[in-house]
Amino acid sequence: MTYYSRRQFLAENAMGIGTVALAWMLKQDNLLAKPKGISVGQPHFDLTPKKPPFVPQAKAMISLFQHGGPSHMDLTDPKPELTKYSGTDFKGDIQYSFVNQASKKLFGSPWKFRKHGECGTELSELLPNLGEIVDDVCLIRSMHTGANGHEVSIRYFHGGIPGVVGRPNLGSWLVYGLGTESQNLPAYMVLTDPGGLPVDGVTNWSNGFMPSLFQGTVLRPKEPRILNLDAPAHLQGSLQAQNLELLQTLNRKHFENHPHESDLEARISSYELAARMQTSAREALDLSQETKATQDMYGLDDPKTREYGTRCLIARRLVERGVRFIQLFHGGQPWDNHSNLINGLPGICGRTDKPSAALVKDLKQRGMLESTLVHWGGEIGRLPVTQSHGDPKNAGRDHNGQGFSIWLAGGGIKGGMAFGKTDEFGHRAVENVVTPNDFQATIMRLFGLDYQQLLYHHNGQEQIITSGRPAKVVAEILEKPPTTLT
Repeated sequence: MTYYSRRQFLAENAMGIGTVALAWMLKQDNLLAKPKGISVGQPHFDLTPKKPPFVPQAKAMISLFQHGGPSHMDLTDPKPELTKYSGTDFKGDIQYSFVNQASKKLFGSPWKFRKHGECGTELSELLPNLGEIVDDVCLIRSMHTGANGHEVSIRYFHGGIPGVVGRPNLGSWLVYGLGTESQNLPAYMVLTDPGGLPVDGVTNWSNGFMPSLFQGTVLRPKEPRILNLDAPAHLQGSLQAQNLELLQTLNRKHFENHPHESDLEARISSYELAARMQTSAREALDLSQETKATQDMYGLDDPKTREYGTRCLIARRLVERGVRFIQLFHGGQPWDNHSNLINGLPGICGRTDKPSAALVKDLKQRGMLESTLVHWGGEIGRLPVTQSHGDPKNAGRDHNGQGFSIWLAGGGIKGGMAFGKTDEFGHRAVENVVTPNDFQATIMRLFGLDYQQLLYHHNGQEQIITSGRPAKVVAEILEKPPTTLT
């Protein structure tokens, strides 16, 4: 056995004793470091309505996400100089995604532009229905991700950091900060395409490091849109009610023994919501309640627009019933026109233009547009040069994250305006540049939230939607400045 003198013990353990003593003294003086707002207890999460720090302009949002990168110089951003010099070599630097098919030959738009509405915003002949609502639309022509890839820019728009997965979506942040007005339908709903999942799959509606309570709930793209909504006939009525009551009792008792399991709490909440949805969801998804005029306005009478029009109409009905955030996605990325632009672009415009405009018209005539924000746009745009495939008739455009367009309507957005500019050929945003982080900060402000103050504590750190990246509220596109609640 080894014996230590007092001098040896203190010499060998002075650092350890000193650390313990320091920690004790800091605790006595309440000087131990702790990030602001972190509770010593286990946090509780729910979707009850919450009051934001600013007077909100928007109460709900419908995002019509256009995967693939709509070609802005063919749709929303006319470039006479591009048309004038079409076929000549572009003099500047260009970042290509497909170098083996790269070309510096400028490619003027094959489609004509004209002014629409009282505001006089110029739009392509491919978007006649957008032209009918342009006085309610803010067209942002200066979006910029700085990256040409699809996934890297999609994640930037949804999660706040280019290319990074594992972060909550914008919809997750909104329902985390505000809850939902409806307790009978999910707060955050996703309407997918019968053609399959969009590029980047379920990452598009991920709750990231937040509890699964804040994840998007997917509606099936065909009937029945919610499976197993009803109990079997022999279990319905009072027997089902008794079973649900017993299940709730068991779940709550189990949760009391595992209080730190946020996913367990979310699962219990989802079971309770599912029971309440048996009536409310069926009614919300019943389009037979809509007039024929409304259905025709969305294009349900036309095979070309019926599918997307149906989802746009469902989105309006969900907002009408208190759902906070709704996303519509395409299967794959139909706007990714690397080739056959001359046929591919009119095809996807023909499917989506009428239903998208109908959504804005319908919300406005029902008095809902003022409080419902509608977003239309993709993750990138296209290059002003030809992507060659040997046959000029099969030409397309490569990716471009340096400058492109999106549009917003309602929810406190100033309508009838075009904001920002790209250069004379539509390659780069050069005036009033807007990043996805600016977009997120602005959306949050429209909902009455401060993007820097809506915090979520993860791994001992304070997280915000932009992850501390440079961001600004684009005040120029807001109808009125935000007002602090009293």
